[in-house]
Amino acid sequence: MTDTIETLQQRMEAAARALDFEEATRLRDRINLMRGGASAPAAERADTSGLTRQRPGAMGLGTSQQRVAPPPGWTPPPRPDPMTRGRGTRRR
Repeated sequence: MTDTIETLQQRMEAAARALDFEEATRLRDRINLMRGGASAPAAERADTSGLTRQRPGAMGLGTSQQRVAPPPGWTPPPRPDPMTRGRGTRRR
């Protein structure tokens, strides 16, 4: 039995309403494969367990690099007072 994108979307929404998010994720991946040009049987056989979605805002070169996390207990330095910014201690 080959499923169409519409029936897969209905099954995905039903799985999400039933809080079966793993099944909904598998169906979403099958829909994406079929939209990309795969046939329904090929999309059903495909192993999508290793696929990860790209995070919003993480596009372009070098996005696979991890973000640096500050060490535990580190606090950022205080911000300078905007009223005294650019004023030296000497008078001109």
